[in-house]
Amino acid sequence: MKESRNLLEVNNLKKYFPIRGGLLNRKIDDFRAVDDVSFNLPEGKTFGLVGESGSGKTTIGKCVLRLLEPSAGQIIYNGQDITHIKANELRRLRSDIQMIYQSPAASLNGRMTVGQIIGEPLWIHEKLNGNRARDRVLELMNVVGLKEEHYYRYPHEFSGGQQQRIGIARALAVQPKLLVLDEPTSALDVSVQAQILNLLQDLQDQFNLTYLFISHDLGVVRYMCDEVALLYLGKIVEVAETETIFEQPKHPYTQALISAIPEPDPDAMSEEIIIQGDLSHTFPKNGCPFAPRCHAAKLDKCETVVPPLLQVDQQHLVSCHLHQGEPA
Repeated sequence: MKESRNLLEVNNLKKYFPIRGGLLNRKIDDFRAVDDVSFNLPEGKTFGLVGESGSGKTTIGKCVLRLLEPSAGQIIYNGQDITHIKANELRRLRSDIQMIYQSPAASLNGRMTVGQIIGEPLWIHEKLNGNRARDRVLELMNVVGLKEEHYYRYPHEFSGGQQQRIGIARALAVQPKLLVLDEPTSALDVSVQAQILNLLQDLQDQFNLTYLFISHDLGVVRYMCDEVALLYLGKIVEVAETETIFEQPKHPYTQALISAIPEPDPDAMSEEIIIQGDLSHTFPKNGCPFAPRCHAAKLDKCETVVPPLLQVDQQHLVSCHLHQGEPA
């Protein structure tokens, strides 16, 4: 079986925001939204970024899209270093990398019809208008499950699921290779979520799309992703194939998240691991960021030494002192 090549490579990515204070509003520290993150995304696959709010998931996605300028590190797309490319090169890149947003209603221009919304990328990138543009838009609408009668309607006339279908059609208009999916179903009803997820899977198969999937919903991640990275305060704490993460979680943070998944069998005996305290970016920068909330932090170096992300099993990386030294 031929191994997929990496469409996206992220190496040691950092995104810091300055913290300012004092009378002169000088920089006094850095807010480390993303801190030394690395991962590879093979062509045609789905890579999940998972973590609670404030973990840096969306910031990574925006850096990949170059909506945010990385503070350090390297982003390689399709063999090209795009970390600091100029505006004219970035404009050409936009047709290759698109984003599906968390809130479909907020991502659509309420003053434009569906036809205008989906057709706008065709005009910007391909200078396509008139009947040719209309035919392409209708074709895209059909692909995502919208009807021709929807062409002249406005976003507020649609349900949340239909609005997300409009957003997906708009993203597909320029025939992208990589889609950054930022919580694409979190604002939708559960029944509608399933429809959108199935649509995304069908589109991936049909157009050989590659997904960077950002979510906090572990059930959705398990259904959609081939590989998953767990993020905590801007750092990857564990990464492995999806089933490995769910069946053999190594990091205490991963174990706690998975233990909180509701068990459908009322007779099944499972003990939930409670994460103490609240998420805080004021952890000691020379120790493990999860140590203050960790139920398993028993070593002195948990609070004094940052654990490296090391391989503990085949294609299974963990950043935890409790697993350092395990056979790879």
